[in-house]
Amino acid sequence: MSGARTFAIDATRLDGWLRELARFSDAPAPAVERVLYTPTDLAGRAFVRGLAESLGLAVRVDAVGNTFFRLEGREPALAAVATGSHLDAIPNAGRFDGTVGVLGGLAALEAIRGAGITPRRAIEVIAFTSEEPTRFGLGCVGSRLMSGAIAPEAVRALRDAAGRPFEEVRADAGFVGALEEVRLPEGHYHAFVELHVEQGPVLEREGVAIGVVTAIAAPASYVLEIEGEGGHAGAVLMPDRKDALCAAAEIILAVEDAARTSGSDDTVATVGVCRVFPGAINGIAARVHLELDLRDTSLAAREEAFAVMAAAIERIAAARRVRVSRRTINEDPPAQADAAIVAAVEASAAAHGLTSRRMPSRAYHDALFMARIAPMGMVFVPSARGVSHRPDEYTAPEDVARGAAVLAGTLLKLAEDGDG
Repeated sequence: MSGARTFAIDATRLDGWLRELARFSDAPAPAVERVLYTPTDLAGRAFVRGLAESLGLAVRVDAVGNTFFRLEGREPALAAVATGSHLDAIPNAGRFDGTVGVLGGLAALEAIRGAGITPRRAIEVIAFTSEEPTRFGLGCVGSRLMSGAIAPEAVRALRDAAGRPFEEVRADAGFVGALEEVRLPEGHYHAFVELHVEQGPVLEREGVAIGVVTAIAAPASYVLEIEGEGGHAGAVLMPDRKDALCAAAEIILAVEDAARTSGSDDTVATVGVCRVFPGAINGIAARVHLELDLRDTSLAAREEAFAVMAAAIERIAAARRVRVSRRTINEDPPAQADAAIVAAVEASAAAHGLTSRRMPSRAYHDALFMARIAPMGMVFVPSARGVSHRPDEYTAPEDVARGAAVLAGTLLKLAEDGDG
């Protein structure tokens, strides 16, 4: 093909799909909640599957529920091009995170097919299982398994908050087959491109229509268990205390300070979970459970910030006379977008008359793990006020449609690539 093909996406229709999917929720509107393998999650999946089948796409579901919607190409033996994102939603979420990438991907395939085009390579939209860590404490389980970033036995060891094993919950949801079958070999896909809302303020602030992702930040998460000594709030004098919550408070501030002073603009650190035992107003905290999220686009910068945090935690534990243990949930490296995909996204945006800018993704996505088995890229569309993971998350219908149009042009360009 010469030049970049343009596509018209019906913004009202695509917005209608997003609104309909948002009705599948365990939280009252406008909040959205679809937790992995719950009846609501399964109902949302069924809605999207029905939509894809109505568009004439072939459907395949793997052992953990990763779902593939395929537009066949002229040369089916060639490695396909893929796009996609996730359908699960954390409690008190909005209706755009993840869903724009799945439903926008379906709209892109519909537009390509509607233009009478059969691409050289097949194009697939993937609805990834368990991108959010809500139920099992680990994000991107489906893409981790698909890319070999996690061993099946590690997934089998996962438990939800009720203590139910991953395998038991998966089976009850109707997904069967060995976890080993989920893995795809390197080269299975010719390219992978994920459409997503920015989840930050840059595009809206600068009046830019399309973000072209150059790298995805390196995420790491940890559990900290702080053990002090409980006692009666009135009977234990201050010099004798080994208060786990006071130690936790200092640790939380030390984590924040390490990120603020790291020297890297992209270092972010968050303690998002704090559980106190026994949790009584007249009881000194004996134990505190903290969960820490640390990210940077640079692995070296993240590791340096973590070293500063670790040293501070050791000092605080000694001064407070408490014990602190640490368990690693994940330590994932960053991923770089493929230069050819970056160029294809920029060319598609330009062909559609849209402004674009290069930018990193500081949130991580399934694309982070797909980069292990295929050249990867991402397309961002603006998020109003930079808000995400909240009921007031919003991206205008025309912005979603523009992203889907740019995605369609990008996918078609990659699907027409001449090499094997």
